[in-house]
Amino acid sequence: MQRTRHRRRRRWRPEPGPGCWQRWPHPGDDLVTPTGPPLPAPHTQETAGRTTRTVTNHSKAQPVSPSTSRRPALREVPVPRPVRRAARRAARPGGRGQRAAASALVAALVLPAGALSASAAGLDPTAPPAADVEAAGPPAAAGAGAVGGPTASDPAKTGTAAPARAGELLAAAQAAGLQVPQLDLDPLTVPEVQERVEAGDLTAEGLTAAYLQRIRDVDPQVGAVLALDPTALEQARASDAHRAAHGARSPLEGVPVLLKDNIGSAGLPTTAGSRALLGNLAPDAFLTAQLRAAGAVVIGKANLSEWANFRSTSATSGWSGVGGQTRNPYALDRDPCGSSSGSGASVAASLAQLAIGTETDGSIVCPAATNGVVGVKPTLGVVSRTGVVPLSLEQDTAGPLARHAVDAALAMEVLDGTDAADPATLERPDGVDTSFGRVAEGNGPSLSGARLGYWTLTPEQSAAVDDRTEAVYASAVTAMQAAGATLVPVQLPDQDAVGAGEGLALGPEFERDVDAHLGGLGAGAAGAPLPKTLDDLIAFNAADPVELALFGQETFTTAASGPSADSPQVAAARADARRLARASIDTVLAQGPGGDDDLAAVVSLTGTPPDLISYQNTDGEPPAFVYASSTPAAVAGYPAVTVPAGFAGPGDVLPVGVTFTGARWDDVDVLGYAAAFEAAVDARRAPRLLPTAG
Repeated sequence: MQRTRHRRRRRWRPEPGPGCWQRWPHPGDDLVTPTGPPLPAPHTQETAGRTTRTVTNHSKAQPVSPSTSRRPALREVPVPRPVRRAARRAARPGGRGQRAAASALVAALVLPAGALSASAAGLDPTAPPAADVEAAGPPAAAGAGAVGGPTASDPAKTGTAAPARAGELLAAAQAAGLQVPQLDLDPLTVPEVQERVEAGDLTAEGLTAAYLQRIRDVDPQVGAVLALDPTALEQARASDAHRAAHGARSPLEGVPVLLKDNIGSAGLPTTAGSRALLGNLAPDAFLTAQLRAAGAVVIGKANLSEWANFRSTSATSGWSGVGGQTRNPYALDRDPCGSSSGSGASVAASLAQLAIGTETDGSIVCPAATNGVVGVKPTLGVVSRTGVVPLSLEQDTAGPLARHAVDAALAMEVLDGTDAADPATLERPDGVDTSFGRVAEGNGPSLSGARLGYWTLTPEQSAAVDDRTEAVYASAVTAMQAAGATLVPVQLPDQDAVGAGEGLALGPEFERDVDAHLGGLGAGAAGAPLPKTLDDLIAFNAADPVELALFGQETFTTAASGPSADSPQVAAARADARRLARASIDTVLAQGPGGDDDLAAVVSLTGTPPDLISYQNTDGEPPAFVYASSTPAAVAGYPAVTVPAGFAGPGDVLPVGVTFTGARWDDVDVLGYAAAFEAAVDARRAPRLLPTAG
């Protein structure tokens, strides 16, 4: 049956090359910095090998011709700005709190920088007997397999057995006397959780039960939870016991967290969404151990775009062979973006207090914006990748998604740290600010007096992006000006070259890094063999009745047949892309010689509202994208934080976000400006699980 589709806009689609993250457009090269009053509109994007499709925009039907002009090479900016910024920070006037005043309790719980950074054993120097922490992890055989996912007859199915399992756990606990508290979970923040628990009005077990109840009741429609940890309530009870005997280990004590299913969690399969890895009972990733040692309750795994959206140029975000199709909780027929699709949708739908996602290019910031939540993509090296299924270690990072910036800040307080097994975490220079807790306490940077760049849309991009989305971005700029910030229109140059280098390098890097990861896996559950190479994955998919039912694996086959990651061509492409990406951000932030006119961060429109869910093999095309701004920070390895800015699309029901991008290692201030914007605008509202946006 022919599907009735919302009127479509001009979109860019990826061809072989960067495909992870439902790759978005790269900024055009012939960019002009506009003058006059700041009417926002950020960057143009085109990727090498990308095709374009002409689609009808709501109000602007002009086709877009991606720029092919060339620019002279940028000069390098030799001065590392975070060091200068740290030196100036002491002289900066104190800003007002970005939220209602944080409680003294949370201030007391914020740990010193680096306190949660060494290992599971060293993370909690006052930990009780080891059994108390060990109880947080499920037995090795528990949860193996995600029963209830897609089948050959229904490959696009939404949901797994997780909601039914949540119901079973709740029923058993209620039979034993547990009363599930009636909580309004959407506005609840981590500081409020801690206040209620300390006051005796709530327990970690009660909070976890409330989220399990929400998963039972809501996730059958959203399909964000791929697998549930059967020990979730046991972990919560252990947290309550620890608090009673020893106090809270961190602000995340007793807080339910979901992990994207490319992050290891002992006893649960770590599948990257692939049926080939259903038997992969990997141990805790380093970041999972950090969360457990901080007292968090790891309640399960979130669905994702399979293989981080890097299997096919025609992939549909939010679909995996294990977890099926995740849906956008604001309109259930809409794309949740990816690849951290389940992480974004689960937090938005109040299925967990926090979720951890991963990003190579856009995989945190896009699902965060599309699902109306805060998403933090840290500087490469702030968060460990050990135990995370890779796409490319040249760009991969993990980071939190949350309904509230304060929660994301407290998560970063726990996740930040060094890991001897991840060399990127050892590159941080001395003197870098890691005090994420001050953002949670309301002591982050203020918009008042800040100088920020805003990335303007080119005429071609403005013709492609719908008017309402542009209006949301314009309103965000106006709100920052009203809060006392100076907004400077900017363009980040050389993005065609950045995208071309990234596109050439990612495939070979994926083959290198996934082969190394698969080669290090042990035997699967019950001794079942696991794939050891990319070629093994390709063969598995070709023989599986579900994996290729909706779209192909041409990105896999291209990566397997292309040059190696250590070839001179690929190495040069990576080096050039990184150099140009970093220079494009550093040069814009520096605004010429001297520090008086420096910009603290660059603000951009994160992306456009989500398209309708569709599939290449059944609908003739996957969901399309119009615009996004993730690539410079992704390729540079610099921090980017997305925060809700408003709503657009049919009926103004689809979320739109803005992204704050900063210099390398400037993560705390970037998150602080995003938190200040969140407080000034307060744009988020809870999703209503509408069947359609219209």
